[in-house]
Amino acid sequence: MIGLFADRRRTIGAKRMASPFLAVPLALHLIASSNGGVPTLDVRPSCRAAAIAEVTIKDAMQSCMADEQNAHDQLVHQWTKFNTADRAACLGPIVELEPTYTELLTCLEMATDTRKMPEELY
Repeated sequence: MIGLFADRRRTIGAKRMASPFLAVPLALHLIASSNGGVPTLDVRPSCRAAAIAEVTIKDAMQSCMADEQNAHDQLVHQWTKFNTADRAACLGPIVELEPTYTELLTCLEMATDTRKMPEELY
């Protein structure tokens, strides 16, 4: 009897789908490596959180959204100039939290600058 259940578990385990958490990095890599352009990020939660810390919430929210639009526009113009591996590396950490275009742009600019540095410095 025990052998019968052990065989059944092996069969069921063999048919199980891989962890959905493995799909996220793959999807991010595909998004970043494609020439489809800048990913769409919902920056409202991050701007809302930043605005709450300010005295004038409406102005802070509008200012934050304007900054994010500016960063998005810069990314649209520069997206294909950024290294594919850097795009994937920068997208990974930010999508787990409240992603912003300013964080993505900063990460990509830092990665680009790091690639320009002489190897003996790092």
